[in-house]
Amino acid sequence: MAFLHSFTLSDFLDSLVSLLGAFVLGTLIGAERQYRQRSGGLRTHALVAVGASTFVDIGMHLNGNAGATQIIAYVVSGVGFLGAGVIMKQGSNVWGLNTAATLWCSAAVGACAGADLAFEAIALTGFVLAGNTLLRPLVNAINRAPIDKGGTEAIYDVRMRTAADHLDDGRDLLRAELEAANYPVQDIEVVARDQGGSEIVATLVGTAADPGELDGIVSRLEANPVVLSAGWNLRTTE
Repeated sequence: MAFLHSFTLSDFLDSLVSLLGAFVLGTLIGAERQYRQRSGGLRTHALVAVGASTFVDIGMHLNGNAGATQIIAYVVSGVGFLGAGVIMKQGSNVWGLNTAATLWCSAAVGACAGADLAFEAIALTGFVLAGNTLLRPLVNAINRAPIDKGGTEAIYDVRMRTAADHLDDGRDLLRAELEAANYPVQDIEVVARDQGGSEIVATLVGTAADPGELDGIVSRLEANPVVLSAGWNLRTTE
């Protein structure tokens, strides 16, 4: 049997240590994600790390460092498809990018463990945990800071809710009000439909807008009987 001829205790123990290290480190990363109730939780990150470690370890045993290098290239692309599955988009809002990036890093941790780079795997785990925890207060502080419209490309969205049977009239009304105020419209889309009505969002061409004028447009929209509610918000492309 080929198994009896190829099996050596030292190689098996080396693989076992690599898989155990990947499992422990992947579990640490996943525990932080599970605690924050993210879509990619503890088990997902642990399995990604163990899987990546296994593939790299197989490559090393079959073809040395060259085999491990080839496997790592496929692991990187394969985990990219897995990460794309946790990214969700609704209208102009996107969720899951950080979870996808964390999955990618979990695979890197597993690849390091499989390649017997134990200290690199531990260090990377520390950086991933630091990025998801220690940087959170900085992110919150930046998000609360006022946007510098002179140094940032600002995008304005004008939102309006209308009954489903007035959807076409509401879209035409929204476009007409914005064009009358000399605000060119980049796109108008329906981002939500439910029994309570539909939400229409008009995205203005990247330009500086006067909040007072936008408030006036919103007031005129809300005065129209087909409009249930209206408002506007500012976001950036960066």
